[in-house]
Amino acid sequence: MKGQTLHVIFLILALLLIDLYVLSGLRGLSGKWKFLQKVSFKRWYWMVSVLLIAGLIFVVFVKMGLVVRLAVVMAFFVVFLFKISYLPFLFTDDVRRWIISYKKRLKSQHAAIQQPLAAIPGAIPPIPRSEFLMKAGLLAGAIPLAALKLEMKSGLYDYHIRHQTLYFPDLPKAFDGIRLGQISDIHSGSFFDKKAVLGGVEMLMREKADFIFFTGDLVNAVTEEVKDYQDIFSKVKAPLGVYSCLGNHDYGDYSWWPDEKAKRKNFEEIIAVHKRMGWDLLMNENRRLKVDGEEIGILGIENWGELSRFPKYGRMDLAVKNTDDLPVKLLLSHDPSHWRAQVLPEYPQIDAMFSGHTHGMQMGVRTANFQWSPIQYIYNEWAGHYQQGKQQLYVNVGYGFLGFSGRVGILPEITIFELKTGTNPSKKFKTA
Repeated sequence: MKGQTLHVIFLILALLLIDLYVLSGLRGLSGKWKFLQKVSFKRWYWMVSVLLIAGLIFVVFVKMGLVVRLAVVMAFFVVFLFKISYLPFLFTDDVRRWIISYKKRLKSQHAAIQQPLAAIPGAIPPIPRSEFLMKAGLLAGAIPLAALKLEMKSGLYDYHIRHQTLYFPDLPKAFDGIRLGQISDIHSGSFFDKKAVLGGVEMLMREKADFIFFTGDLVNAVTEEVKDYQDIFSKVKAPLGVYSCLGNHDYGDYSWWPDEKAKRKNFEEIIAVHKRMGWDLLMNENRRLKVDGEEIGILGIENWGELSRFPKYGRMDLAVKNTDDLPVKLLLSHDPSHWRAQVLPEYPQIDAMFSGHTHGMQMGVRTANFQWSPIQYIYNEWAGHYQQGKQQLYVNVGYGFLGFSGRVGILPEITIFELKTGTNPSKKFKTA
């Protein structure tokens, strides 16, 4: 938690520094932009900025209604995008002004050397900001906002398959080379294009995984949301089975209920949906996966999140029961913070954990060798493969979307793993 707190403090300071720099650029404009020089503008600027930053922190750490969360995340994202688009122009203008100022100093010093008896030149007057660059920056910030709806939606259903090899020293030979698929965070209540959703499922099926994991958040708030998509996800099949767990959104905790009975009925229905789709829902329990007489363990727990606003329904003591004889144990646990908070220190027998939950914040940069998102200041492990000692974690950034209808840089993911006997020869994983 101490490291997490430091990350949050660093994020807040970084955002405030960006705000300070952008404000300096805006107030450097003149002409018809004189209102930017007023004290009232400065006050409003800081009030909005601080409220948006505070709202973002509250969304992560404090339990609140889904509609409020969506509004806060969307407002922050739109304003942040404008600022980031404006920064390169502001920085370019500062470099331009520094070069001009530097040349004037050199010229002044040269003149003083050539004419030592002349009066010493006075202070060099400040170089005004370029109206062109500043206005171009404002336009650059406005263009992405105008095109934001189109840009974000283009990534919503742009499913990408990521391949990952997982090595286990004690993996039985019968499982060497077996293929595992993973999807996570469907959030069916956000979808509006059944054909596109079906296309992603068909991509997964063409990979011919031997077994498949779904790591939670089938809905946003209520089970009714999955009604129109149940037939599509029923197509997710595998020879050795489809195994699933629950996420924090699957309990009905983000919706209003007339009484506890109604909430309980909603929860029972989500369990029934998994069964109707043919998925083996693991709720603090385990299964033995057998191939050619050899076995590994598949364990699944209910949601367990380290942050206070996320529920801790998971029971690892129940999930690991009667699994001591199994050489490899794979755990489905929705929230990746569970790995560092409980699995690593208390359950060294867990070989690999599979999670989702973060969505990569649906905004950032992700390439084969580099990834960044603001969510990394909240979660130590937020996307991809991690390893500490012999224990591994994989975080899938999600099949669906939530918070705002868009994905920028962090595209929806279908993961295909190949399980191999032995140790990783390449070191191409992120060490925790």
